[in-house]
Amino acid sequence: MKIVFAFIFVFFSFIIIQGQDLVNYCNDNIRTGAERTEKYVPYLTGKRVAILGNPSTVIKTKHLVDSLLGRGIHIVKIFGPEHGFRGNASNGTEVADEVDVATKIPVISLYGNKRKPSAKDLQDIDVFVFDVQDMGVRFYTNINTLRDIMEACAENGKELLILDRPNPNAYLIDGPILDMKHKSGIGQFPVPIAHGMTIAEFAQMINGEGWMATTRKCQLKIVPIAGYSHQLLYRLPVNPSPNLNTEQSILLYPSTCLFEGVKVNHGRGTDYPFTIIGSPIYKGRYNFSFTPVSKKGMSETPLFMNEVCYGLDLREYDLQKLVDSKKINLSWIIELYKNSPEKDKFFDQSFSTQIGSIERLVGVDSFRKQIEAGVSEQEIRRSWEPGLTQYKEMRKKYLLYP
Repeated sequence: MKIVFAFIFVFFSFIIIQGQDLVNYCNDNIRTGAERTEKYVPYLTGKRVAILGNPSTVIKTKHLVDSLLGRGIHIVKIFGPEHGFRGNASNGTEVADEVDVATKIPVISLYGNKRKPSAKDLQDIDVFVFDVQDMGVRFYTNINTLRDIMEACAENGKELLILDRPNPNAYLIDGPILDMKHKSGIGQFPVPIAHGMTIAEFAQMINGEGWMATTRKCQLKIVPIAGYSHQLLYRLPVNPSPNLNTEQSILLYPSTCLFEGVKVNHGRGTDYPFTIIGSPIYKGRYNFSFTPVSKKGMSETPLFMNEVCYGLDLREYDLQKLVDSKKINLSWIIELYKNSPEKDKFFDQSFSTQIGSIERLVGVDSFRKQIEAGVSEQEIRRSWEPGLTQYKEMRKKYLLYP
């Protein structure tokens, strides 16, 4: 009988624990800035409005642009970030200006011939609305676009209204601080790989730390998220970009995107980007295999296209374990380097399908040398101090949420 009662206790305890975990992923009590229409629709009424948006710019399942047009808001023009306003461009692909087919509103690309709105772009607007989903990592380019728009608004006396959204990786503050000699399109700010802030909090940091080319500050108006804290794991209602198409990929992204800087395919050219990792050179060393192919709108020319790759399958990796660790997982890149029969080519940048060197991604010179020298993960992490701790302290000044 004691055994039976013990089993029942353990069973129900497990259910309760699982239920608590699920509560952290529940969106029911969270309202994004966009969803809090009562906070900003009256303010926009009668004004000429520009919107920076993409497919993540939604109120529930309806696009913000469509919703505001239906409420009589005068949207003069739309701006599109990387992947475009409708989100159908591959990573790193330049996007042209266009007229949106559905609304007939002009769309100005900020990921083509220019990255920053011009004075002419802004002369016929009263307020600029920023509402795109960020991923909370340095190399996700929405924060670069944010800074460029803030600069343009500051220089031209325009107010920027930010409709804030949860950062799905907000629990994570990890990685070395970017050495600014490695500043690039995938690293613009002296922050760690995972910065642990929402887009509105990051905007306040850009203003406060003087990270714009102009000495003027951007006039910010923020509609914060209701019912949110950084420890709540928010399930995104829309894929933030074509290759972040599952909850698994979104939470693994801060760790597996490091493979963009090495000669290993990390799922591009498959339906499972950022969750499977491999190369033809690991044949006989790993049983799991996949074959990258050209996928329009995701990856037209993936690394090792049409070649069988062998490596790691992380599609079932325990996300709770990842979240509880509060760390970027370095074990996978360390393991694949150790198991590579071609170590001299692991960090090779002669191939053109990746976005940049490991130095640009991680942000420091030491990481590659540490991996090659067999330095332990603990030692690698120690080398990120005191910068990481100093960043965490600085970050507190700009937080909007507990």
